[in-house]
Amino acid sequence: MRSHPERPPAATAPSASQRFARNAFRALLVEVNLTPKPGLVDRDNNGAHRDMNLSHFYRSSRAIGLWLPHFIRQGEADAAMPAEQQLSRLRPLGIACEQQMFRATGGINTHKGSVFSLGLLCSAFGRLQQQQRPIDAPGMCREVARMCSGLVSRELQQNNAGQTAGQRLFAEFGLSGARGEAESGFQRVINGALPLYRQRIASGEGEQVALMDSLLWLMAHNDDTNVASRGGISGLRWLQHYARQLLVLGGAGVPQGLARLRQFDVACIARNLSPGGSADLLIVTWLLAQLGH
Repeated sequence: MRSHPERPPAATAPSASQRFARNAFRALLVEVNLTPKPGLVDRDNNGAHRDMNLSHFYRSSRAIGLWLPHFIRQGEADAAMPAEQQLSRLRPLGIACEQQMFRATGGINTHKGSVFSLGLLCSAFGRLQQQQRPIDAPGMCREVARMCSGLVSRELQQNNAGQTAGQRLFAEFGLSGARGEAESGFQRVINGALPLYRQRIASGEGEQVALMDSLLWLMAHNDDTNVASRGGISGLRWLQHYARQLLVLGGAGVPQGLARLRQFDVACIARNLSPGGSADLLIVTWLLAQLGH
């Protein structure tokens, strides 16, 4: 009797968790490949950075991508806990993920803000899925807000020893940075950048133009601590005003749009300004935009 060779198992469709983790990883690559980006590393140049380039971001993205499913699983495992207790449970994962990022980049901070925001969103996804609640952009952001309740008060107002750049900027200028964005449930994304992105796509613009205009909107409205740490409040206000002007002129999709963005890039580099906080929020914007797909 002839034995039949075993058939290879049929390929199974990726689970919702796998799709979300993959999109969170892709979001990192979508952001860094977007070109031109004023003051930021892209495919044209290294922006206002002398210590990092495109390859650092690729290596960093791969290192972080391996950790994102762990954040989802942690959210699933802790789904019965109150949301307010989730953040402390994520810290060890976040620290381990950061260490992998630094190992991949030779000690360069490419994506620390994104480890924070993507870790939160992946955990929120895991929680909502385990609780069998609807998973959409507003619901996920509300869950992140619950997870981060009191964060600014605890880490910036009460226990502010000024040891981190974020703590110093809060003490000096009242800027709450990534912590404030997360505690708000990414309100600048939900109420500004994401609707603009969807509007541009719906009007027939390509993804690159939609992303560039969303980035300009974030640069215009975000009190970016990366910019303030390099250029003070005056540098931040200059950058916000410039971004607003480009949007008034029609953004990236008009005939002179890309040329104006390149001029903005040159001006940011001359002033040593890099809107890394807005880039982190663009990553969040693109990721949340995929939930409807």
